[in-house]
Amino acid sequence: MNGIAIIGGGIGGLVTALCFEKLGIPFKVYERAVALKHVGAGIWLSPNALQVIEWIDPKLLKEIEGAGNYFDRIMVANHQLIPLSDSDQAFVKHKFGYTTIAIHRGVLQRIIYSYLPKEKIILGKEFKKYEKTSDTSYRIEFEDGTSVETNTIIGADGVNSKVRGQLFPNSSIRYSGQTCWRGVADYKLDPKFASVGFTLWGKKLQFGVSKLNEEQTYWFAVKLSEPNQEDEREKLKVALNEMFSAFHPVVNELIQHTRVSNIIRGDLSDLELLDKWHVENICLIGDAAHSMTPDLGQGGAQAIEDAYYLSNFINSSKCIEDAFHRFHSSRKTKVEKLVKQSRFASKIAITNRPVEILRNFVLRNTPERFMQSQMIELYTIDKSVAALVG
Repeated sequence: MNGIAIIGGGIGGLVTALCFEKLGIPFKVYERAVALKHVGAGIWLSPNALQVIEWIDPKLLKEIEGAGNYFDRIMVANHQLIPLSDSDQAFVKHKFGYTTIAIHRGVLQRIIYSYLPKEKIILGKEFKKYEKTSDTSYRIEFEDGTSVETNTIIGADGVNSKVRGQLFPNSSIRYSGQTCWRGVADYKLDPKFASVGFTLWGKKLQFGVSKLNEEQTYWFAVKLSEPNQEDEREKLKVALNEMFSAFHPVVNELIQHTRVSNIIRGDLSDLELLDKWHVENICLIGDAAHSMTPDLGQGGAQAIEDAYYLSNFINSSKCIEDAFHRFHSSRKTKVEKLVKQSRFASKIAITNRPVEILRNFVLRNTPERFMQSQMIELYTIDKSVAALVG
């Protein structure tokens, strides 16, 4: 028996492993990739995620801080970079001790991985199915024909989760109607934008920007699209530049300074809300349980929150099913609200002109006090559930 089997070695799965390691909960992670490569683009780690990282290990937080870039402001602007909403993050730093960090997803994964015992991370193991073998055990079969026995399964295998597909076969992924290109430009962002995470909305398009480090800038570009479309790679940068030709010049500068190999396209989807995330000794976390569109930048942060709550509830519960029940009860309201808010934000970010005019008016006139209270609520985690370890 291997204790708890975590299926998926992405951010959510690895942070769950870190939490288990801290609390002495036996586990192994099974990841389908044969090696953890430097792939992906950028990710935002907001204060709710950073509080979990600091709880795990203050040294880990310091290393992530050194590899990423903090924001002093978060801004939504029109397509010409005229602000619609511009939030100074000083109140966030005063409340929590830090703001939001932008970091390359591959760098983040590498740092987290370095803090875990390598013998507990099993690569090249793509989940195929599970079979219940007794009241307290399961056999997990992998695509390579091997299998393991375990007492508990954590599905951390993303929006297209195979664990969820077997556990809840009627679950449904919902396409947002939008596709997204993500890129990392070899581009030194103007110093006036270096500490700003900003998104430009207009012309039925969306373009987001955040500095990763002194030499690289992360960007994403979103438009309405039929699903499952493919790019002509040799013409992609020309097409993107034409698409965003009416935007502020920084947009085309970023596209131009990005190697085509560093541009990733993916359709944006979320998951229809599930009534529950667990059955007996099997539980879903992160995108496998509550995938949301990326409009609020909270997908990764919520997976990290899941790891924190789940590990502490397992540590303090008499049985695993009780821990799973407490986990779902504590997380359901927050994540369902964020799924709905993210979906709404995706719709108002890319819309027709009459709605755009109304949206811009509302954003410009929303009281700063209200925006701040919403951020504080979002970034707050319940520290009373945490075990005092070490």
